[in-house]
Amino acid sequence: MIKIYHNPRCSKSRQGLAILESSGKEFQTIKYLEENIDAKELKSIVEKLGISPLELVRKNEAIWKSEFKGKDLSDNEVIEAMINNPKLIERPIVVNKEKAVVGRPPELISKII
Repeated sequence: MIKIYHNPRCSKSRQGLAILESSGKEFQTIKYLEENIDAKELKSIVEKLGISPLELVRKNEAIWKSEFKGKDLSDNEVIEAMINNPKLIERPIVVNKEKAVVGRPPELISKII
């Protein structure tokens, strides 16, 4: 099943959700700021995206700048930072089987659904 990791307060995330709704396909919405994502799930998402964990971080967030910026972090430490501070996770993320995309711009979502 298609999954969207969604933040309702984010306009790009809302646009991504609208693309999925208009597709007519069945999907699951995961409000990742409310529902915990564990390390295994986040690592799987990163793997499907084909990027490093650091590339999934929202580096303009205050918590990143104050706690993590400039530090030499391992991939596991970056994953842990995102798990403990989910607002650091870039959004929206759409996963369809073994493919995933960050919906920035939201039109990228159409390529995997």
